[in-house]
Amino acid sequence: MRDECPTTIEYIYPEGGLQAWLVVLGSWCALFASLGIANTLAIFQAYTSQDQLSSYDASQIGWIFSVYVFLAFACGICIGPIFDVYGPRWLVLPGSVCVVASMFLLAVCKEYWHFIAVFGINGGIGASLLFTPSIAAIGHFFNRRRGNATGIAATGCAFGGIVFPLLLQSSIPKVGFAWATRVMGFIILFLCIIANLLIKSNLPRSLAAKSPHPDFRILSQPTFAMTVLGSFLIEWALFVPLTYITISVFGRWLPGLYSDTLGRFNCSIVCILLTIISVFTIWLPFGGQTAGIVVFVVVFGFASGSNISLTPVCVGQLCETRDYGQYYATCYTIVSVGCLTGVPIAGEIIERDGGQYWGLIVFTGCCYVGAFGAFAIARAQMKRLVC
Repeated sequence: MRDECPTTIEYIYPEGGLQAWLVVLGSWCALFASLGIANTLAIFQAYTSQDQLSSYDASQIGWIFSVYVFLAFACGICIGPIFDVYGPRWLVLPGSVCVVASMFLLAVCKEYWHFIAVFGINGGIGASLLFTPSIAAIGHFFNRRRGNATGIAATGCAFGGIVFPLLLQSSIPKVGFAWATRVMGFIILFLCIIANLLIKSNLPRSLAAKSPHPDFRILSQPTFAMTVLGSFLIEWALFVPLTYITISVFGRWLPGLYSDTLGRFNCSIVCILLTIISVFTIWLPFGGQTAGIVVFVVVFGFASGSNISLTPVCVGQLCETRDYGQYYATCYTIVSVGCLTGVPIAGEIIERDGGQYWGLIVFTGCCYVGAFGAFAIARAQMKRLVC
């Protein structure tokens, strides 16, 4: 049964065509440049802990990168409504400047506060300015095929998580940390130029939202609230090693592709169920064996890849197109709290268990069980109306 939701605005979606797919390409570049960096944080943390920040412990260094991820999602509460009113142009441009500047300035950082200011704060805000409108803009061009289009764009995050770590690992020993990050900066600059040229909105001015201010009253809608809760629990659990994320290239596209036919919430629920199975039947009993870890990486990486691609299209079913940015940004602002606290909680659980991972695994699985319940309730609450 396909899940559907109401829409009251008379608006014809292109559902394809050159301009629409160029927007998807621009969004792919923006996500590569912003969230692709988020999938590279482990490399940055490992190097700085042995060099510039060797006098700081792992938890202190971890806050630098937690701030980046937190701001990348949290700033959307302001950015989403601005997108709905004014479009992406004046968001993507300053976001590009911030992200590119953060990479070039990272090359000369020496002190702890340098990394916090340059990478954590400036880079995180820039990532949010790129990430939020790039996803929301796709919703102006696609409705029936939105899952497929968003899934294709979301593979940019995963490709960034492959390319950037490989680049850093191969170039740091040869040219040093400073020039390795500068090379990354030039790549990101190129991607941001493409994003600025291609990302556009398509909603007529008469149908655009009227207020650029955030509105938390939308959380009073039960279906949206349960969707946000489920998304929060999913991100709260995503503190497995970032090396797992590379297999999510297919997990970000394929669920989005099939969700357009089978239903967005339906596919989300299936993917969450698959993560639960992988955690409790593979990771928990066989996590100490090489074969078990390999199987878990493949299954969990594929299933969890849908988090980025399916959440936006699920949220998009709960609102009118003119409010898409606000709804999506509000969701991820709350999700950002899970991103900020997940890693510290994971570390505390491991420490309390004397370095054992079983407690962490159980916590991860329980988060996904909660997310499964929240999405199932949201799906049950939806009315069978045509989008």
